[in-house]
This record gives sequence, structure tokens and C-alpha cells, in this order.
Amino acid sequence: MPKTILITGAGRGIGAATALLAAQKGYHVCVNYLKNKEAASQVVAKIVSNGGTAKAYQANVSQETDVLSLFKNIDNDFGPINALVNNAGILSTQARVDELTVERLQHIINANIISCFLCAKEAVKRMSTKYGGIGGAIVNISSIAARTGSPNEYVDYAATKGAIDSFTLGLAKEVAGENIRVNAVRPGFIYTGIHADGGEPDRVNRIKDSLPMKRGGTPEEVAQAILWLLSEEASFSTGTFIDITGGR
Repeated sequence: MPKTILITGAGRGIGAATALLAAQKGYHVCVNYLKNKEAASQVVAKIVSNGGTAKAYQANVSQETDVLSLFKNIDNDFGPINALVNNAGILSTQARVDELTVERLQHIINANIISCFLCAKEAVKRMSTKYGGIGGAIVNISSIAARTGSPNEYVDYAATKGAIDSFTLGLAKEVAGENIRVNAVRPGFIYTGIHADGGEPDRVNRIKDSLPMKRGGTPEEVAQAILWLLSEEASFSTGTFIDITGGR
């Protein structure tokens, strides 16, 4: 039977690349988006045109009511999910810590941390053998910033990704005996639109020559790692991380 995957924030970048690759692997793909319905619809259209199955779902995954509705709608359309990719996340304009506002901090914590907890909670309720499920896999999208701290740019973003690392380890151990695997990838310096959100669209090109591999990465390269972690080829891996950083 085809498996069903939910990818949050799947209208662009890493999320969109993961959705397209998941469809190639035979998944029914649930494309979550917050605001950009057109972008999510384009991802769905590409999948369907290639013979796959996909549907777009609007939801603010940092809000519990939206998450509950999202999972209920997916249940009705495809049944319980088998895989979850916690990809949705944001960053704000580059700034030092002494320039941050509490409103900015609350917004990024909700978007980058609370969303992962809420979606994982509902996924576990459907996947866990404790609740009558057959198991599944979760991949959280962390960042190299969790290791570097991203000084003078995004310390708040880096801190949320550090939290995702801890969350990944804790949840992995919590549900390992319930046939659920939980892993994470740490991308770094990938060509996506998120850099424009931070005020520097060309950031990867500025940094790439300092990387051992002398280039930025692509969303497709990250997607390959995500789909491997979700696959049976990674059946004995849980609580682990893949750094996709060009050697940094």
C-alpha cells in the first residue's frame, strides 16, 4: 500500500524538493502551506502531472487548532500518515541579540519549535503501536546554525534549531519502542528563498568560498537525505543527524 507523508512548509525550497522526491518514491504527498496557495498548488500540480498523488493543505502549524484540523483532513483523505517532515520554519532580518524584540522572539519560537511539537504529537498518536498504529518515521529540519550559533545574524534562529536537536533526541528515545524513528538533517548554505527573508538573498554566494566544497547546496540534495532517513534503508537509525553543509 502507498504510504502517506506530510511535509510542513512544502510550498518552496527544501519542503517543495522533498515533496517532489517523496512522490517519486511512491508516497501520497500532503503539501502544507501557510499563505502561498499558488506555490503549494504548483508543487501539487507537478506531482500529479508526473502520475503521483498529492494535495495541498493550508494550516498555521504553530497553532494547535490548525494542526488538529490539518491531521483530521489528512485522515479523511488518505488515512493516518506514515511519515512526517517538520520543515516549516522562519527567520527574520539579520540582527544582534541586543537588537531583538520580544515579539520577534515569540514569533520565531512558535514557528520553529512549537510547530514541530504540535505536528509530532499528532503524528505519534497515529503512528505509535501504543495507540494501535503500525509505526512510522519523522524527520525534523534543523540547521548548521544549531552548531555555529549564527552570531551577528540569527542567534534566535540558531537557538530554535538547537532546541530542535534536543527535541529530536528526546522524542527518538521516547518512541523508539513504539516502531517510530525520529531523525533530523542539518542543512547549511542551501540555495533557497529563506535567505531573502533575512535580508540577504545572495548570502550563500558570499559564504560558499569559505566552505571546503567551495559551493552552496541545493534543496534536492537535502531532500535526498530526508527521504533516506524516512526509508527502510535507515531502519536502524533513530536520534541521528545528517549534516548537509559542504564540509563546514
